[in-house]
Amino acid sequence: MKLVVSADEKLDVVQYILQYLAELGHEVNWLGPNEGETQPWPEVAARAARLVAQGKVEQGILLCWTGTGVSMAANKIRGIRAALCVDAETARGARLWNDANVLCLSMRLTSRPVAKEILDQWFATIYQPNAADDACLQSLQRLES
Repeated sequence: MKLVVSADEKLDVVQYILQYLAELGHEVNWLGPNEGETQPWPEVAARAARLVAQGKVEQGILLCWTGTGVSMAANKIRGIRAALCVDAETARGARLWNDANVLCLSMRLTSRPVAKEILDQWFATIYQPNAADDACLQSLQRLES
């Protein structure tokens, strides 16, 4: 899968996620800063989210210290359904019921084992179209316009 990953800092959990995604065989486009540098979280989130919205990548993974900032910024981009996930079950629900296309994570809370669990569940779960969830997604589209 073609992915974009971005964060405002390249901390240990980010390095791990990039490595793990490569091991899984994903094509990863890193848009964040170099190790030891920082970039504003709204900018890294928006750049990555635009690639998802434009269809240049299939999904995005965004990180900041809490995960809330990148989630808020990404959700400002039309067509983005960014979900802040702290565990694998939340990631599963975000994909299954919300057809989330951007995964947001907290660099403060997310350990390597938890990151692996979340990523595994995120990629294992596919949105299942159904009347109730489709109607909710249509409501989101109306809110964007």
